[in-house]
Amino acid sequence: MSNPSTAMNLEQHHHHQDPEAYTTNKNGAVQFDSRKALDDDGRPKRTGTWVTGSAHIITAVIGSGVLSLAWAIAQLGWVAGPVVLMAFSFITFFTSTLLADAYRSPDPVTGHRNYTYMDAVRAHLGGRKVQLCGLAQYGNLVGITVGYTITASISIVAVKRSNCFHKEGHGADKCHVSNTPYMAIFGCIQLVLSQIPNFHKLSWLSILAAVMSFAYSIIGLGLSVATVAGGDRKGVRTTLTGVTVGVEVTAAQKVWRTFQAIGDIAFAYAYSTILIEIQASRRRSQDQKQNEALGLDTLRSSPPENKEMKRASLAGITTTTVFYVLCGCVGYAAFGNNAPGNFLTGFGFYEPFWLIDIANICIAIHLVGAYQVFCQPIFSFVESNCQKKWPENKFITREHPITVPFIGAIYFNLFRLVWRSAYVVVTVVLAMIFPFFNDFLGLIGAASFWPLTVYFPIEMYIARAKIPKYSITWTWLKILSWTCLVVSLVAAVGSVEGLIQSVKTYQPFKSGE
Repeated sequence: MSNPSTAMNLEQHHHHQDPEAYTTNKNGAVQFDSRKALDDDGRPKRTGTWVTGSAHIITAVIGSGVLSLAWAIAQLGWVAGPVVLMAFSFITFFTSTLLADAYRSPDPVTGHRNYTYMDAVRAHLGGRKVQLCGLAQYGNLVGITVGYTITASISIVAVKRSNCFHKEGHGADKCHVSNTPYMAIFGCIQLVLSQIPNFHKLSWLSILAAVMSFAYSIIGLGLSVATVAGGDRKGVRTTLTGVTVGVEVTAAQKVWRTFQAIGDIAFAYAYSTILIEIQASRRRSQDQKQNEALGLDTLRSSPPENKEMKRASLAGITTTTVFYVLCGCVGYAAFGNNAPGNFLTGFGFYEPFWLIDIANICIAIHLVGAYQVFCQPIFSFVESNCQKKWPENKFITREHPITVPFIGAIYFNLFRLVWRSAYVVVTVVLAMIFPFFNDFLGLIGAASFWPLTVYFPIEMYIARAKIPKYSITWTWLKILSWTCLVVSLVAAVGSVEGLIQSVKTYQPFKSGE
């Protein structure tokens, strides 16, 4: 029996979005049919297509990772740099097609829906692998929120330094600014935003973040093109193999930086953690009336979600790869082997200072929203589990309504206040202790690439397709998985070594980059 309030909410939700939910009776009156506003699983009808799916992918992938690509190409050179970029794009696309088939189980078209990555792993693999998936996924999200705190503070500092360099001259000593106070400011903003329940429903946040990420990426690309076209590139040196041993780096530094660059590129392609969630938003078919009449729980989509998601992945990853190759290669052409770790805050560009300021403000705004997008799943996971474990605890479950002028009632929860505030404080403190952009990005990319992008998609495909052990297909999939594990390990080692070297010369809470 349907809940009247649910039906009313559905009617309001679909008033402008779903004309098919309205029917005309014998008397000619228009009526709302809540059954047609629901998907095959009883949830509000999904309206996404492969176009919106590819847009979500592009938005998720193109972010702060693009800022380090010129540096990564500089470590690898004209040959290995683009090859590694393309290799990661092919691997990411291939495994994303496997992951798209895991959205439903046991059949990829008509099976039961899995709404999250962990649900998919639970349905196909089960056991300890579900916990390992959760550890990898949520650990990755924690790392990303720490990394975004670092990046946002560096960008705010870059605005102050850019204006100072414009007034005092390039390289002026008085233009040194500490990152620490700006990490604290970023943390204060997040303390406020984190208290808003159901923050993910504010769709304008994702739209704003997407616009900002495209804005600063295009500004960076444009400045690189202008630098190359200008021809004034004294001392800029590019090579087929990247930074040269004995000239820019030692042999050991060359090895470690190469590994770290691989980690940075892996971070730039990380979106597997949210692919299932994107697919869950795709619309279902409307032409399976016979199944609906029979009351079946699952309906065939037309086109099926997995096929649409594969199209979305192809379009999204192709667009992203073209953009990355442009940013990385043009950035390398502009700066050469001395490319800064972050090409908008490392002051490879000094003028026009106002445009660089706009780009860095865009980064900061993007990361304010992106921090919330990535920490909300962590909040939801902890809070839902605590409520299940201690349902009678008023500290955890009680909501206190507070009336705010012009907004209405806002529900306040003590557990949410304490837990979310503690999480923000911990991430900010970690960012203050390890404020190293490239090293941290490389470590996050290395840690998440193999388990989330490669291992689980391949293992779920083998389990679902019942591929015989030691068959040709099984062997090649295992070779791919183990190769990517080795790549992830060397990238992690390179990033850890970079962190160790950076920590040796850094005084926490006292100085900034």
